[in-house]
Amino acid sequence: MKLAQRSLTEFVQDLAGEAPAPGGGSAAAYAGAMAAALAAMVARLTLGKKGAQGARTRLAAVIAAAETLAARFVVLLDADTAAYNQVAAAFKLPKASDDEKAARSAALQAALRHAAEVPLETLEAATRLVGLIETVVVDGNPNCITDAGSALHLCRAGAYAAAYNVRINLMAIRDGAFVKTCARDTARCLQRVDDAVAQLEKAVAAKLAQ
Repeated sequence: MKLAQRSLTEFVQDLAGEAPAPGGGSAAAYAGAMAAALAAMVARLTLGKKGAQGARTRLAAVIAAAETLAARFVVLLDADTAAYNQVAAAFKLPKASDDEKAARSAALQAALRHAAEVPLETLEAATRLVGLIETVVVDGNPNCITDAGSALHLCRAGAYAAAYNVRINLMAIRDGAFVKTCARDTARCLQRVDDAVAQLEKAVAAKLAQ
């Protein structure tokens, strides 16, 4: 059974178990899915309110985009665990002969690249999501501001958790150009998320103070 098809209780038990996967990368995707779902909820709870007419188009777009991202995060939840399992399988390949060593090394490097690409996609999705959260913080139903703020911090948590998983895989990858590109993209995405959180935290606090 896919992780995404398990209950929350079962997933938490999986995380707490002795197996190394699912781990932080899958948890990052889960956080992203919850953040996206909350953004969609706030947008829905705003559409029917008076005074929201001017933002209807933006809010409808948030719902569609957030639901698409939520579905993608769910896919990435399983993809991250599968990617780790590929790395673990590559480590177990035979290495008695030179040919076996070469084949094992190639398989391991390919698996590590994929294991970095999956959480990087999670991080990039979180970077897109933070823009949607900005809309629900600014235009959302004031009664839902804590939900919008929760989405913001879940998005940030997912982004950082994903970034950690990118970086640990990059440490063992020999392709310098690949490592440089992924590290640059990771830093760029985190900066985007950090900048948005710093700005939107103030907006959330201001609305709570009203």
